[in-house]
Amino acid sequence: MSQLLPIEKRNAVLRRMAELLEQERTDLKNVNQQDLNNYSGDDLAMEKRLLVDDAKIDGMILSLQQLFSQEDPVGKIRFDFTHENGLKIYNKTAAFGTIMIIYESRPDVTVEAGGIAFKSGNKILLKGGKESLLSNLKIVSLWHEALKANNVATEWVEYLNYNRAETQAFLEKPTQRVDLIVPRGGEQLIAFTKKHATCPVIVSGRGNNFVYVNAEADLDQALAIIINGKTSNISVCNALDKVLIDTNLDNWEAFAQKIIQELQQRNVMVLGDEGVSKATHVPLIASDLIWYEEFLDYKIVIGVTNSNQEAIDKINKYCGGHSASIITQNDAVAQEFMENVDTAAVYQNASTRFTDGGQFGLGGELAISTDKLHQRGPIGLQHLVTNKWYIYGNGQIR
Repeated sequence: MSQLLPIEKRNAVLRRMAELLEQERTDLKNVNQQDLNNYSGDDLAMEKRLLVDDAKIDGMILSLQQLFSQEDPVGKIRFDFTHENGLKIYNKTAAFGTIMIIYESRPDVTVEAGGIAFKSGNKILLKGGKESLLSNLKIVSLWHEALKANNVATEWVEYLNYNRAETQAFLEKPTQRVDLIVPRGGEQLIAFTKKHATCPVIVSGRGNNFVYVNAEADLDQALAIIINGKTSNISVCNALDKVLIDTNLDNWEAFAQKIIQELQQRNVMVLGDEGVSKATHVPLIASDLIWYEEFLDYKIVIGVTNSNQEAIDKINKYCGGHSASIITQNDAVAQEFMENVDTAAVYQNASTRFTDGGQFGLGGELAISTDKLHQRGPIGLQHLVTNKWYIYGNGQIR
């Protein structure tokens, strides 16, 4: 779409979409029930992401409300300079153009990603998974209704109902211009997209997050943060998979035993490295390769480390570049950890479950990027822009 829509128009569409979701709440849940009935897989995380209930619909509506209350991210001056010859030079934010998002099983992404892309002046191509097809088509029909109600072309939000072969063909030879692709999902989806895409790709969604319990940790805090990170929602990329305990912590073995007990009561399978397995008798990890794994399951690995530096090195070697948290009362130690751990989000004394566009005040996210270009962490409205130079002269030549 070449013509940037006025911000009033963009906001009116978002407002109408929020109203339609409220009006069609019952129908959307019924359609989603058909998707759930058709889902024959045994992937618990996938099934949780597929469900659309009242809480999910409330979240979709809230995301749209937050979006239309935010400033227009397009046309903001990022830099200005007046040349000695009188040229006035500005760098301003600009819409990308067309953004394609490929995602699995999450109908709420059809609302959130669509809203963020549209508000930031971009056309969005949605390629959802077959397991959520009916829910996605229902939501896209609401988008089209909201667009038509405001005399805006329905092409601004387009659903690509493609199978794997058709998706590959589109990535390799797009039938329309695509400026940016964001795959949201597992390792295979990301690898597939990167292999075949002919335009920039932002990688999103791989977790494998770590909590490091330092020698100066408040142990009640540490326990609550670990339980929350692992068990509050296993199906998300900000869930916790690995815990490192500082052996300089007084009586660390007893603390490890306490965590394990609490996790096992919640049906979490706990594995330990050599130190933890020896001290607590949990099963020993098969190999160090497991440190690279994201589980998306009731499963966790607990290990020991002998120093802050060792913890930093281990996290930087194995983590997915998403989130890491240090539990410590020593702010200087925390700061050093946070500056040297190479993840998109670093925490002191808090759960990794907060790495989320809505929680960070962005009004939802298109994705959570573990890449460093062009944006890292939750990609909100203000990140879904590129930039453009505007130069005003009166006849200058060089």
